[in-house]
Amino acid sequence: MGTPECVTHEHEVLLIGAGGAGLRAAIEAASTGVNVGVVCKSLLGKAHTVMAEGGMAASMGNVDDRDNWRVHFSDTMRGGQYLNNWRMAQVHAQQAADRVRELEAWGAIFDRTRDGKILQRNFGGHKYPRLAHVGDRTGLEMIRTLQDHGIHQGIEFYMEYTVLEILMDGDRVAGAVGYEREKGRFHVWKAPAVVLATGGIGRAFKITSNSWEYTGDGHALAYRAGAELKDMEFVQFHPTGMVWPPSVRGILVTEGVRGEGGVLRNSEGRRFMFDDIPDLYKNQTASDPEEGWRYVTGDKDAQRPPELLTRDHVARCIVREIREGRGSPHGGVFLDIAWIKEKMSKADAHIRKKLPSMYHQFKQLAGVDITKDPMEVGPTTHYAMGGVNVDGETQMSTVNGLFACGEVAAGLHGANRLGGNSLSDLVVFGKLAGEHAVKWAKQNPSPTVDEGQVQAACRAALEPMEREHGESPYEVQASLQEMMQDKVGIVRTQNEMGEAVESIAALRTKAQNTAVPGNREYNPGWHTSVDLHNLMVVSEAVARSGMDRKESRGAHFREDFPAKDEAHANHNTITKRGPDGEMTVERREIPTMPTELSDIIKEMG
Repeated sequence: MGTPECVTHEHEVLLIGAGGAGLRAAIEAASTGVNVGVVCKSLLGKAHTVMAEGGMAASMGNVDDRDNWRVHFSDTMRGGQYLNNWRMAQVHAQQAADRVRELEAWGAIFDRTRDGKILQRNFGGHKYPRLAHVGDRTGLEMIRTLQDHGIHQGIEFYMEYTVLEILMDGDRVAGAVGYEREKGRFHVWKAPAVVLATGGIGRAFKITSNSWEYTGDGHALAYRAGAELKDMEFVQFHPTGMVWPPSVRGILVTEGVRGEGGVLRNSEGRRFMFDDIPDLYKNQTASDPEEGWRYVTGDKDAQRPPELLTRDHVARCIVREIREGRGSPHGGVFLDIAWIKEKMSKADAHIRKKLPSMYHQFKQLAGVDITKDPMEVGPTTHYAMGGVNVDGETQMSTVNGLFACGEVAAGLHGANRLGGNSLSDLVVFGKLAGEHAVKWAKQNPSPTVDEGQVQAACRAALEPMEREHGESPYEVQASLQEMMQDKVGIVRTQNEMGEAVESIAALRTKAQNTAVPGNREYNPGWHTSVDLHNLMVVSEAVARSGMDRKESRGAHFREDFPAKDEAHANHNTITKRGPDGEMTVERREIPTMPTELSDIIKEMG
């Protein structure tokens, strides 16, 4: 194999990922006048952020004036089972409202209250209606607004590129190396600061709401560069994904359906969520559907319906109904919003106005009119709470000059993310990552790129096309997804996760011996073979971290350890690369929370 040629680019700050977090970080960095580059795996406007439907959580108090950042902070910590980075939870709660107003100033069109304020809806785990939204297309509006604003800032975009490795200059970042997906040409980006904003890991599982790009690229890039990963055992399974027809299985059904009055029923027509309400929430639950309906239509004195408990709890209740034979015909349960016609005139128009995407999605893809009939839904792999271990204020990882924000970064959500916190997470910490990346780049300019590392990454990427015989990358990926769904899914055991680790080792060997026909141009088999190496890293991290946490907490449910264990109550699980390349797991105690924050949690009960 000859020496691959590379095109070199120079930037002061390099963003990898162009979703909500990457764009907000790029805008912040570019606003200081530095040279900013953004590399994205897909086209602009195709980021997974556009799939976020329900809204962005921010304590603006527009619908219920009792809401404030202290309540939001407390809700986030409680939802995360207190494993959150409390500083990130504080910063997020304090700054989210400003970021919503900023988007509004940049042209975002939000739904409105009668007196013209930004409308906020109720969502699972939030004490008050808190989600600023645009129907059920909030993420799409966020991306549209950020792109329209950012495109004029002088940012250079590299669309449809895959990053292979983070380049290092000793113990600091020097940039990145990757390739153009269309033509297969290699590129080097020299930069003293690199910000990862690559999203999640959902494509490690068979049933997922995540789009094709979500192969854990940022997690694996950081890990191979020497950064720590944190809390990788906590993978959120959204309770409601489409289950029929098979071609759309896993596609998200927004929590906004439940926030607007949708109820969950089993095959007997019974509203089963009342069967298992945690003591923590019993004082917030309704006793019948009508009370739940009063709550979601704005009566602040009515009570929370149990369909809006935290996502991990709702997902497990749905799995219980399915396993015990009370599921829907296609292996899910029923989500019914048509019932509100009993309580509301012009309910059909109300549903179409509030949930336009859901109405068209089911009408066109499943032949179901949600204003008349219930939807069939079931849990789908949705979100990674774990990710790159970052500083709560600067968003820098444990590697100098390497930052992370959005879903690829860990800390804000702890053991379980509350719905709506993800979109405000993107803009709050995207801004901070961009701001601190600029400061680092100015203080630490002109890194040296190691040409040997560049060539090694390029040659490794080309190996599948050099082999005449080998494994099919598609078959390896399908085997991994099936195995992770079965053994490291919603319900876990020590034995099954141990088997998963062994399977990953065998699949990694296969991934290292894939053969791809054709050349570098327009070769999806090649792209898949590259993605496999990242999927192996994140899959092993989830399984090993899950084995170490011998309890059930948040999104991590152990059938062999179904209760919480106080021995696990005050630590995060850290995954690191050992000196010989092996993956190691350690427990890291959570720093003591300042008194003023712990007092807030006590005050909120």
